[in-house]
Amino acid sequence: MAQLVKPPPVFSHPEWTYSNKTKFHNAETERASGERLVEESKRLSEETQAVTEKTQRDVNKKLEQRLHDINYWKSELENKLDEIKTETDSLLAFKTRLEKAIEACAEPLHIAQQCLTNRQKRKGIDLVHDDVQKELIKEVEAIQGVIALLKRTHEQAVEQVRLNRKAKYQLEKDLKDKFDAVAIDSYCRELRNNSNTIQFKEGAAKIETTSTTPEDWASYSNENNDKAERERMSSVQLRTIIDGILQQSTNDLRKQCQDVNIAFKKRIDESTDTKAKLENHLSRVIGEIKDMEENITRLQKAISDKAAPMKLSHTRLDTRTNRPNVELCRDPVQYRLMSEVAELEGSVAALQARLAQSEDSLKGLIRNQLDLEEDIDIKANTLFIDEVQCMGMRESVNLQSF
Repeated sequence: MAQLVKPPPVFSHPEWTYSNKTKFHNAETERASGERLVEESKRLSEETQAVTEKTQRDVNKKLEQRLHDINYWKSELENKLDEIKTETDSLLAFKTRLEKAIEACAEPLHIAQQCLTNRQKRKGIDLVHDDVQKELIKEVEAIQGVIALLKRTHEQAVEQVRLNRKAKYQLEKDLKDKFDAVAIDSYCRELRNNSNTIQFKEGAAKIETTSTTPEDWASYSNENNDKAERERMSSVQLRTIIDGILQQSTNDLRKQCQDVNIAFKKRIDESTDTKAKLENHLSRVIGEIKDMEENITRLQKAISDKAAPMKLSHTRLDTRTNRPNVELCRDPVQYRLMSEVAELEGSVAALQARLAQSEDSLKGLIRNQLDLEEDIDIKANTLFIDEVQCMGMRESVNLQSF
């Protein structure tokens, strides 16, 4: 069944009046609330604008301060980078000096060793462990010691150059980051609210997990700076040590070289003097041999000359034995003939004895001549080795300052 249509409700006049007053009140309340909201919104906008402007001024100020801090450390790192570069170049120059010094020691060492080898070719009694030999051995040991020291120092220089370059790399890496940071913060400092490049970035307002604190940031650059300074000072000290070692090594080798040359000169003079004396003795011995040969000839002739008188005496004695009977008298003639024979035999015996002595003496003189000639040859060989071979080589030794 269809529902019956109900007529609209009918209100009384008081209800109508109440309804109107209620609407008036609600409207006034909302209007007043709206007015307050508008005023509060204006005030909030002004306050937030002021806060924003203040914050931006503070951000700009902090950017300026940050750029000042970065530029300060950039300047410090640049200065230290220049210093470490200069010091590394200086150390490389000293490293080159060490290499040249090691190379320069090769020739003196070879010459000293060759002198020792040559002197082993001395002969006989001249193969003596003399002062020259001792000084040459000392020279070889000194040069080998200097080379070993220079090589160790060179290794230290190579290591220090590596450490300098490592410090330089850290400075350059830090400086590159500083240049990038200055560029970025300078760009940020120039940005304004009306800049064309500004835009919203989702998630920009965050702290990166890899970021560092200002203290860590300053400590990092300070440590790089300090490390570079420590390596620079170590490098300076090493250069001082290298310079001292090079000077001392040069002085030591020069002194030892002089000592060897002095010993050689003394030995050469001694050998020359001895050789001259030997030659003088040889000359005298040869003269004496000649005299002795003439003496032997005279003695042989003297002995030969006694043959005729001996024959004469023997003949006379033998002939007088033929005297007859009582005429076979032991007269003075007989006795004198017999004494003559005894005298002649004594003379011959004395002459033969002297001849034997002279011949023995001649043999001794000849042996002595051979010994002297051999010794002179030995001295000549020694002088050739020391004066010509060794000193000839040593004249080319020129120890310049390393």
